[in-house]
Amino acid sequence: MATLPVYRWRLAPDGYATYRQLRALGLRPGGQDVAAQVERPRRQRGPLVAYLYRIDLAKPVRPMTPARWAALAKANAARRTCPRCQLDVGYCIPPSRGICGRCIAVDEESAA
Repeated sequence: MATLPVYRWRLAPDGYATYRQLRALGLRPGGQDVAAQVERPRRQRGPLVAYLYRIDLAKPVRPMTPARWAALAKANAARRTCPRCQLDVGYCIPPSRGICGRCIAVDEESAA
């Protein structure tokens, strides 16, 4: 197994990009393996690591189809709908509570 080349922070050669940098260019890794990594040293903990991909092997991002847009809208609507009162509250309901703020207030009021 070959080891990855490791570069210091901001010293990676041209032709490599992180996942976010590829997305900003309208590209995706496209199944290629990680080509290198950059490390940013920290004082108290281990270094921060960012994986690099080769830009010349990257593929264009797949466009969003109408079906994918519809599925995304349906998933976001499910995250905004309170399971207790069945209302779209206009924000994502936190999974720690599982219900909307109005239902939480009613529960706290009835408990008091």
